[in-house]
Amino acid sequence: MGSHDVDWVIIGSGFGGSVSALRLAEKGYSVQVLEQGNRISDEDLPGSTWDLRRYFFAPKFGLRGILRLAAFKDVFVSAGAGVGGGSLGYAMTLYTPPPAFFLDRQWPSGHDWHAELAPHYETAQRMLGVTDAAVGDPADQLLLEYGREIGCADTYRTARVGTYLDTPGETVADPYFGGEGPARTGCTTCGRCMIGCPVGAKNSLPKNYLWFAERRGARITPQREVVTIRPLGARGEDGWEIVHERAGAWRRKDRQVIRARGVVVSGGTLGTNQLLAQARENGDLPQISPRLGDLVRTNSEAVLGVTVPTDYDQSLIDRVAINSSIYPDPHTHVETVVYGKGGGAMRGIFTLLTGDGSRAIRPLKLFGQIARHPRRYLSLMFSPGWSERTIIVLVMQSLDNAIRLRAKTGRNGRVRLQTEEDPQRPNPRFIPVANDFTEWLARRTGGIAASSVLESLFSIPSTAHFLGGAVIGETAQDGVVDADQRVHGYENLLVCDGSAVPANVGVNPSLTITALSERAMAQIPAKDGVVPEHIGTAPIAGKTATAEPESLAPLPVVHA
Repeated sequence: MGSHDVDWVIIGSGFGGSVSALRLAEKGYSVQVLEQGNRISDEDLPGSTWDLRRYFFAPKFGLRGILRLAAFKDVFVSAGAGVGGGSLGYAMTLYTPPPAFFLDRQWPSGHDWHAELAPHYETAQRMLGVTDAAVGDPADQLLLEYGREIGCADTYRTARVGTYLDTPGETVADPYFGGEGPARTGCTTCGRCMIGCPVGAKNSLPKNYLWFAERRGARITPQREVVTIRPLGARGEDGWEIVHERAGAWRRKDRQVIRARGVVVSGGTLGTNQLLAQARENGDLPQISPRLGDLVRTNSEAVLGVTVPTDYDQSLIDRVAINSSIYPDPHTHVETVVYGKGGGAMRGIFTLLTGDGSRAIRPLKLFGQIARHPRRYLSLMFSPGWSERTIIVLVMQSLDNAIRLRAKTGRNGRVRLQTEEDPQRPNPRFIPVANDFTEWLARRTGGIAASSVLESLFSIPSTAHFLGGAVIGETAQDGVVDADQRVHGYENLLVCDGSAVPANVGVNPSLTITALSERAMAQIPAKDGVVPEHIGTAPIAGKTATAEPESLAPLPVVHA
């Protein structure tokens, strides 16, 4: 290995990092994964969101859980943490995007992205054990009823989910990989997917990609935060230095340096943008694209909710977190979501639904709502069983809107990211169809409609699917990475995570991040003399990964 400690260092272990770890290890490379969060077994997952130390991630304050929250002036972000990244606490909803995503103008020309990514979506579905959710729960039926009322029932479908649904509550030998994978326990449909699956049914990354990566020699080191990366040679042609320290350290006492031939940055949209901006500002990556931080997407999301009365159907949470969806129009995707028992700490991010308005008007509307409906407000805030009685409304769009992340350097030399609106295509602060469905759902159930506190007080939308900032682009003037996700201007430096996604996906993006990372890794040749055996890449007979409902006909490319 010469002057290098390892062939590849991967920064982060979410959907992009886990794919990279496995595929590079299969190709004969030595791989070191550095993960900021903890290694968290099924037994270590929080029993409820009130277990703050094990649910929330803020390592400087001793919180080393699975959910990271970050508030900016233009968006409130929820992101994953831990070995396995977002897969530990996501709703495991794994859709292929609608055609509009593949036709976005940001994609490099000369590619049929729909066709090129189709086999990689197949592989991602196979690796993540994607299947159709069961049907029949109350929230599922309400969504279908609403779809019939507004004329889009033909777009209704049960969710594609990554969980083991067979043998509920019973543990069996690996059902996915011919016995090579871990034993699995069947889903008990308790709805607690986002708190952390209590039975181990969720097909999280430690049960597939990371499981096989480690068995093929990849090393995973948790609780390490990468503070900068430096090219050896002007463009990294001689390799890279990766500087890292203990995550959450108040003092820089244990800094270490690894030398590698190549680096895959997979720290999630927040982490990757932070790291690349830090390296640019301190002079380590002077040639990185000036577009770093541009085209940051929120998946054009709105997050609302309805809390039903205490005497409503008690089977509301007898399901997976997300069970079905509809398309009110070809650009807009609506899902109902539940936390299950134990999600009560998340009540604090909601308040009474306020509707549209400016930053000045919306808080006045909220205070007016509270003054007119004090009992409703007190019930929303304090009545028992909130997470068992609340249907979260998640709305996503594939429209072309964005914000920007700008780096501000403090006195200590550390970069802090700030947001600003994209003036040509501003991110929506209010999505009418989201409010329409939420109000209908409240009327239909006799429940209390809610929106997020930050949206109501400061007109700040929320997202669990923060994307972009280091996006794919044809040249360095268009994006940070090329079509194969290699950073423009450097060698053996890739970005494989949500920050590379070039457009609003319009559906839950985890499957797309996985497929893009599979494609990027497929472009890297195997080490000399190695014939890789790519697990999970055999075709799935009779299935087409990119199939969509007939009502979602391909949309034209819209140019500014």
